[in-house]
Amino acid sequence: MVPRIANRVLIGLVGLVLFVLGGSVLAIGLGTAPPSWWIHQGPHDVLLSDAERTRWRDQGWWWPTVIAVLALLVLLALWRLSAVLRRRRLVEVLVDTGDGEGALLRGRALEDVLAGEAGQLDGVERAHVLLTGRRSAPRARIRLVLAPHVDPLDALHRLAAGPLVHARDSAGLAALPVEVRLHGVKHRPERVS
Repeated sequence: MVPRIANRVLIGLVGLVLFVLGGSVLAIGLGTAPPSWWIHQGPHDVLLSDAERTRWRDQGWWWPTVIAVLALLVLLALWRLSAVLRRRRLVEVLVDTGDGEGALLRGRALEDVLAGEAGQLDGVERAHVLLTGRRSAPRARIRLVLAPHVDPLDALHRLAAGPLVHARDSAGLAALPVEVRLHGVKHRPERVS
């Protein structure tokens, strides 16, 4: 919860700064008189003069510093992108306890229980579960690896009638939308004689 709030506050502050800077440049360009301390003084003024842009170009530290700062910005952007992509997993599920407060169930715990129960179905070799969506309306992605002799439709019916009903009821959910992917175990072909 805290990273989500910090993320929104940071994005809001960056947006506000960009909005104020862009709005002030637009207002000055349209003829509004800026305050004396502002960096942009009129519609024909440039934001960075030639002297300001080339002031440190001949210094030995300038280009390594520019490259290091840009590399750091790229690394931070890639780190943030990977964090956003990794957070597809639902961290917690809100369970309605009937008292108006509710309780929080760890998403990983529900995934583990659902995968364990699905893995015990007849003919299921492995099961993997991923919860996505909102904590008040979770969705499940289930990947089942089936043994060669199992009818996929039968395995799907047993999954829907058993583990999914138990997970939905135990978490107190009205609905639990599910996407199921079925895969077969790789095996050697059988000889027919």
